[in-house]
Amino acid sequence: MMAEVTELFGMPVYTDKGILLGQVTDIILDMEIQDIYGLFIERPNSQLVEFGSAISVPFRWIKSIGEIIVLRKFPPFLKVPEQ
Repeated sequence: MMAEVTELFGMPVYTDKGILLGQVTDIILDMEIQDIYGLFIERPNSQLVEFGSAISVPFRWIKSIGEIIVLRKFPPFLKVPEQ
């Protein structure tokens, strides 16, 4: 089944444990190989991502895409690196 990449915008993203991570706000493309690199989530669940900081989820972590996006894996808690 083919789909437009724009259909991913606003789609809810769930972890492998069924917890809502957030909604897709942008798509990150790899123009050299003309492929999707990842999904950008601007305001992820603060119970999963420290401070609710924006993240990019690698496309290879996606298990399925339908009415929602389900991830194959996601860390129990993502810490923001110190600057």
